[in-house]
Amino acid sequence: MKRRRKIQPVLTISRIGEEPSDTAYWRTQTPQARVAALEEIRREYHGWKHGAEPRLQRVYRIVER
Repeated sequence: MKRRRKIQPVLTISRIGEEPSDTAYWRTQTPQARVAALEEIRREYHGWKHGAEPRLQRVYRIVER
């Protein structure tokens, strides 16, 4: 199942030394948009690394009485 990307790739052409600042772009975005972009990057990273959505591990502790 292929997921649709929320962040659309954008191509801009500029001269060396005249590149726009990534920081300036992200400062124009709302905090909600920044967190959403970060969450999407995190999910993609974990999908590539493990091949599946990460889940919490179950932890068992055996106690002797």
